[in-house]
Amino acid sequence: MFVQTEITPNPNSLKFLPGKPVSNCGSFEITKKEMSNNDLIRNLLSINGVEGIFLGSDFISVNKNDDTKWEELKHIIISLINDFYSSGKECVLENNLNEKSEDLNELEKKIIKILDEKIRPAVARDGGDIKFKEFKNGVVKVQLQGSCSGCPSSTMTLKQGVQNLLCHYLPEVKEVVAI
Repeated sequence: MFVQTEITPNPNSLKFLPGKPVSNCGSFEITKKEMSNNDLIRNLLSINGVEGIFLGSDFISVNKNDDTKWEELKHIIISLINDFYSSGKECVLENNLNEKSEDLNELEKKIIKILDEKIRPAVARDGGDIKFKEFKNGVVKVQLQGSCSGCPSSTMTLKQGVQNLLCHYLPEVKEVVAI
């Protein structure tokens, strides 16, 4: 198996592409190994310098601290991913671990639809995700995950990309902020 890597706009995040399904239940971010019983997630989070893991449908983004160099981490991460899939496992995540939004009003549903169709695919290409959290008094609150979390260019993306797009389609939206 050949695991490919891609750089992301965040210098502390690298995207790993195993060429196999990673999550068949949506995206998932985890920063503490105690919060998972998955061997691969626990092993990745045990590596010194690794601060978080983000799982997409076909990629794993790994976030590191500023003091650690990718040259120190990359071969270990690739080896762990190879070992995981070589053991016969087909997917890292099988069950949905994300919270589900319920009781959304029509405007919130429209916001989520725009995020899902127009923004999430672009954000996923950079190894991250954007999750709707709340709409109140004209302000959309979102959570940036994976490579987008802590990325130097995420503020510009949020304001010039996400906010402009949502304001264009939905005049009720006045601002977008990350929580």
